Amino acid sequence: MNPALVISRREIRTYFNSPVAYIVVSVFTLITGYLFFTQLFVEQQADMRGFFGSMPLLFMFLAPAITMRLLADEKASGTLELLITMPVRDWEVVLGKFLAAMALLCTALGLTLAFAITVRALGPLDRGPTIGGYVGLLLMGGAYVAIGVMCSAFTRNSIVAFIVAFAISFALFLFGHVVQFVPPALQGLVAFLSISQHFENISRGVIDTRDVIYYGSVIGVSLLLATLSLESRRWR
Repeated sequence: MNPALVISRREIRTYFNSPVAYIVVSVFTLITGYLFFTQLFVEQQADMRGFFGSMPLLFMFLAPAITMRLLADEKASGTLELLITMPVRDWEVVLGKFLAAMALLCTALGLTLAFAITVRALGPLDRGPTIGGYVGLLLMGGAYVAIGVMCSAFTRNSIVAFIVAFAISFALFLFGHVVQFVPPALQGLVAFLSISQHFENISRGVIDTRDVIYYGSVIGVSLLLATLSLESRRWR
């Protein structure tokens, strides 16, 4: 079996053998459930727009929470050095950690399918935006998770990793809300850097290659920097 998959399976077992996965997934589900059913019963809107609209903000907390310990704790405990003495490459370690975190994020998202089922039971469900919304969530979630893995690779302190990952994610989220305040010459660049604006495009049911390239680039660059951070130990 590929070493990255072995590491991923090991990390998934670690998640579910500790309270971390259950606490994070439960809190995420409770918050999203509250927001969804508040819109459903108070505002009487049986659709998924409110749910998808809150995800860019909630993911800023969810992704760092599930990634902050992945490499930081391994460094702090010294187990990373033991891991890398095995026949496994640095990029495989990073990829395995990333896949494990994505598995947990997908578990949390899978539970939210109950909201789509609820909307479908109450009335017509707009399948295009709903499918696009979930595709967008996977892409955006992958970007947030990759940023979290990168930040965890930079430090031995999981709290620092959480704060830095949140700060970077919040900056990318904020770009979409300050476009009108920057000089016209920079508005195109700022809009392109906005992580939430690309998600909004996909959640309308239209998957544009530019949005996919954006998320793929964020994931690729973040995982590359995490790998380079691990490799830098050889020069210390």
